[in-house]
Amino acid sequence: MNIGAPMRRFDPAHLQLLPGPDRPVIGPDHPDLLGNRYGFEGGCVVKVAGVYHLFTAEMAGDPFWAKMRLAHWSSPDGLAWRRESTLHETSGAIDPADRRFSLWAPMAVFNDDENRWNLFYVAYRPGQGEREGLHMDGQIWRAASVVPGTEGIGGPYHDLAIVLQPDDASQPWEGQQGTDSFYPWRVGHEWYAFYGSHNHCPLGPWQVGLVRAPQLAGPWTRCAGLNPSPIEPVFIENPLVTKVGSHFVAVYDNCAPGDTYIAEGRHIGCSVSTDGFHWPKGRDVAVQPGTGPAQWSEDLRTPLGLVAEDDGTFTVFYTGKLRGQNFWPLGLARLQLTHA
Repeated sequence: MNIGAPMRRFDPAHLQLLPGPDRPVIGPDHPDLLGNRYGFEGGCVVKVAGVYHLFTAEMAGDPFWAKMRLAHWSSPDGLAWRRESTLHETSGAIDPADRRFSLWAPMAVFNDDENRWNLFYVAYRPGQGEREGLHMDGQIWRAASVVPGTEGIGGPYHDLAIVLQPDDASQPWEGQQGTDSFYPWRVGHEWYAFYGSHNHCPLGPWQVGLVRAPQLAGPWTRCAGLNPSPIEPVFIENPLVTKVGSHFVAVYDNCAPGDTYIAEGRHIGCSVSTDGFHWPKGRDVAVQPGTGPAQWSEDLRTPLGLVAEDDGTFTVFYTGKLRGQNFWPLGLARLQLTHA
């Protein structure tokens, strides 16, 4: 199926899990970890000229969620991966004055207007005191590849500006975490993006909203009347949007049903929009089977995008907690859309 081919309907209920690897494709025994102690969370996978490129946050060491690396990996087949470079690395020091003490969610988007890859990622300051969480006042940074064209996917990337952060335009639903993810897509002559936020104290839901801009560089403006998105009322993080035919398909991290985050080891969330800015309630999509060795995750975390393959299937890479271990590897699922 060509990603731009006509389609009567894209229904997440008809995404069927196909047989796949029975173990992570990047696990705790991978030779390229470079001392990465805890694994991966967030980011994206894009496919360029037949090669998969992973941009991800590596939870490299201690302190946990403070000693971070943003990294680029590549693979010719999605199974065998090689670490290419470190894009950013934090010291691990929890310095109240450091607005970049912890970095997350690197998202690569190609900008036709400037013929260059853009990389968006989140930077936090550390919390202080009992009424703040570890990650506070998240800011979205935009970087651009020094090398033009699609071949510049590997960078190096040069930081350009902060494109979104807590300010006077922040909406009432946004919390202390600031902006916790950012993934843009084009709708006609405009760009849209989901951004997330959460309140640590008192504990609030993890939700997302929409921003829009006339160009990828911005200025980005929060959308009125559409936020927070109704996709998930309790927990949604790191949604990534793919255009499939005339549909816009978001995959994201969700949780088991409840009134707060409850770990769940098999599913991601999926919502389908017909126009790219009105998004209905999402539903679960299985990326691990219910039994057997391929069900290795006790807490499935972040999907890294929906990659359309030439044979009509879709590949989803995701992170999840390895059962019985304090490590979050990279998994791979193949999905087939039926009745499309």
